[in-house]
Amino acid sequence: MTIELSKEDRQQAIASIERYFHEHLQEKIGNVTAGGLLGFILEEIGPTLYNRGVADAQAHLQARVSDLDFEVHEEEFSYWRKFDKVGKPRAR
Repeated sequence: MTIELSKEDRQQAIASIERYFHEHLQEKIGNVTAGGLLGFILEEIGPTLYNRGVADAQAHLQARVSDLDFEVHEEEFSYWRKFDKVGKPRAR
């Protein structure tokens, strides 16, 4: 699966890469080079990050599903229990 960025997100990512090189490495990196680096990162590292996000979402959903029985469970055959609690005599 190829990770695609919108045009706006791609432009912001390229600008961020250029700024990182300028501020942290005291290097000037051109727009084309930054775009190439972004493409490499998306293709090489992006799937790992994507898969981690999917795994995290799966774990979260599985935890929610396991809580589902507790959250929405209804007692079965509980009609007579409400009478037993009141202390009314049972018919024999």
